[in-house]
Amino acid sequence: MPGAPDAPRRIFVRAPNWVGDVLMATPALRALRLAHPGAHIVLAGRPAIADLVRGLPSVDHFLSDPGRGSRALIAYTQRLRESCFDWAVLFPDSVRAALGPFLARIPIRAGYARDVLRRALITHALEPPRVNGRRVPISMVERYLRITRALGCRDAGIRLDLVVDAAARSRLQSRLQKEGVGDGEAILVVTPGASFGESKLWPVEHFAKACDELVYQRGLRIVLAPGPGEEGIAREVAERMRARAVNLTDPPTTLAELAALVERARLVLTNDTGPRHVAVALERPVVSLLGPTNPRHTDHLLERQRVLREAVDCSPCGRKFCPIDHRCMTRLRPERVVRAALELVE
Repeated sequence: MPGAPDAPRRIFVRAPNWVGDVLMATPALRALRLAHPGAHIVLAGRPAIADLVRGLPSVDHFLSDPGRGSRALIAYTQRLRESCFDWAVLFPDSVRAALGPFLARIPIRAGYARDVLRRALITHALEPPRVNGRRVPISMVERYLRITRALGCRDAGIRLDLVVDAAARSRLQSRLQKEGVGDGEAILVVTPGASFGESKLWPVEHFAKACDELVYQRGLRIVLAPGPGEEGIAREVAERMRARAVNLTDPPTTLAELAALVERARLVLTNDTGPRHVAVALERPVVSLLGPTNPRHTDHLLERQRVLREAVDCSPCGRKFCPIDHRCMTRLRPERVVRAALELVE
């Protein structure tokens, strides 16, 4: 890989696709800003993640991904070329993420290269982490920081950055008041869905039992905050509970409102999804339930977390759907989750 390039004036950064990964990339964004405080940094990604980076000192502008198709790619490439970027920092590993910057002839294009085609599209190629020739999982925070280090940028810490939007905070407060949640009431934010796939879902009956027990033992007010498409899961949890839960499904919370809700929470209970990392960024206690995913990808900033998983032979499998009995999640009992939650609350 070539040495560190000259200082850039304009930097294009392709964000990861998942909410949690975007937040885990913020230390690398901060390193870019520290190294090049005068550079104009543009972050591109799915429109939904704009809420996550609004207000960050490390991002000057957000550019929405135009979607797939040849027309979208041509327009996207033209916009990148007209912007005269000096660097392209590519956090995703896909060929698609590198193709626009390559066609736009951005001089420096840095990221991981898992195959020959990807390697042909970038100028500063990093090998995926390996031990004895085999790829190994590492914290995504560290993975992204290795890209900025390769560009000569010194680390600026590993905390996750997230700024809560004032307007979203006000909207969230109004919604909670309409649901009868008092300003000083201790709430447990529960996100029972997962956009990755069914394999990440802890059973709804387990969620309901754990929530009821935490209401009984600590008087926490349960607030269910599903993402778009997860409303049915949240309704089922609420229906199975003995205690009354506040269910924010109509409409579902935006990412900006979710951040405001987590900021307000006494505790967060979630599958291994984006809200877990929102809680970490806002330094709120969180109990995370892992099944098919490898914990080494998120093995960082664990002081306010309880990461629970069952030691079954087939986990982590990385599958979206379990082909057998989903034992990695069904065997994770509510009693264990309640104990972990009480440790954090106390």
